[in-house]
Amino acid sequence: MPFLEMCGLRKRYGGVVALDGADLAAARGEVHALLGPNGSGKSTLLKVLTGVVAADAGEVRLDGEPLVTRGPRDALRAGVAAVYQELSLLDDLSVAENLVLGVEPVRRGGLLDRRAAERRAAPVLERFADAFGGAVPLRTPAGALDPGERQVVEVCKALVRRPRLLVLDEATASLRQRQVDVLFDVVRELRDEGVLVLFISHRLAEVRGLAARATILRGGRHVATVDVATTAEDELVRLMVGELATVPRAASAATEQVRLQVTDLAGPGMNGVSLTVRSGEIVGLGGLQGQGQAELLGTLFGARRRRGGEVEIDGEPVRAPNPAQAIRAGIAYVPGDRGSEGLALRRPILENLALPSLRTRSRGGLLSRRRETRAARATAERLATRYGSLSDLAATLSGGNQQKLVVAKWFPVKPRVVLLDDPLKGIDVRAKAELFAVIRELAQGGAAVLFGSSDDRELIELCDRVLVMFEGRVADELAGPRLSDDTLIASALQVNGGGS
Repeated sequence: MPFLEMCGLRKRYGGVVALDGADLAAARGEVHALLGPNGSGKSTLLKVLTGVVAADAGEVRLDGEPLVTRGPRDALRAGVAAVYQELSLLDDLSVAENLVLGVEPVRRGGLLDRRAAERRAAPVLERFADAFGGAVPLRTPAGALDPGERQVVEVCKALVRRPRLLVLDEATASLRQRQVDVLFDVVRELRDEGVLVLFISHRLAEVRGLAARATILRGGRHVATVDVATTAEDELVRLMVGELATVPRAASAATEQVRLQVTDLAGPGMNGVSLTVRSGEIVGLGGLQGQGQAELLGTLFGARRRRGGEVEIDGEPVRAPNPAQAIRAGIAYVPGDRGSEGLALRRPILENLALPSLRTRSRGGLLSRRRETRAARATAERLATRYGSLSDLAATLSGGNQQKLVVAKWFPVKPRVVLLDDPLKGIDVRAKAELFAVIRELAQGGAAVLFGSSDDRELIELCDRVLVMFEGRVADELAGPRLSDDTLIASALQVNGGGS
């Protein structure tokens, strides 16, 4: 009997099916990889397992017993711990205090017993001493550690809870090679102790070096479970991609004029990015998630600090240290999180549509309510946005219409460069098709469009070229016959023949 059984799991987010009857079975004392392209359901499957989200249907069994979770605490009590690429440490607390957070030993009166906390944390940290350069930073504030060390602390935090099942979701992404080696040694020890480790990595070489078996998901469904050592890399890619029908792309509106030129752009999450986008061209940012795509777009918009490099629009240098100056330079930005970054949900639809272009329409610092309403109504109708009244709150719109609002508000600005960070995530098929048309219209108007997406099919159907990012740099460029599902996956995983 498998130690972990996940059977017939289904999960829908609005019109998007994330899991469509997904299955996974894994044994005690094995390292089991989870593979699949962007949007395949890997993250959602793990969130169901760890209690972050509830499945709409299906069952999870652990050690023969149903695993029913109402949240992550229930999963932890059942012996399921997870380590994600996103950090959850509190910078002002010591490493030991972070490790016992949530399971703190307390003295009489409810105060933290620091000595007991350090006794509990020390053995786990000592297993990773080489990852910290030989030291054990028990009392060091977490904020004083470098990114790789902080990620190691996240692993230690999970191990303090003595899990029976450990999830490592892209947990090696920020680690140096020596730290990866130490982590893998510890994972093998855990395997030998009977712990089941579920492992996701964008580095296929790591999967081959650590995992015995791999479950492959595609479209929210189980495709195959394979022996990693005996399955060729091109067969893994084929299983992840499947046989997909070719979708004809619309005619390109690209001209020969270079509108956006980026040279050696550096910053958090980026490693010297260079690219060009011509007027009327739609250039995609591909690769597995978390490879610097969002950081690149945010830096170009001035929302993230640039450490080096140059940006030019129409041959003129652009500094844009903040979003206000980026907007004045002709840059529009559609963020990945429409709720917290793209819209003021508790403000009227009219205000959301008007915000980016207020400066261009004010006269002597004054605005005409009638003129604002007329402009907002025309913009909303241009995108077939369905709403009751412009005075309604943005929060009253459906997800698809909210996303249209995020894009529509930039039309009056007539941007020269449009930056899109996964703008079609979480909307239904109809809204997606309508936004495809909107993005193409922006390009046909002469804008240079840089389009990041977690869905490879969107990149193939919409873009003239796709730049594949890997660990903060542009690793490959795909266009023409090379712009296909299998090549995108191979390039994202740096499989031989997929990269440049």
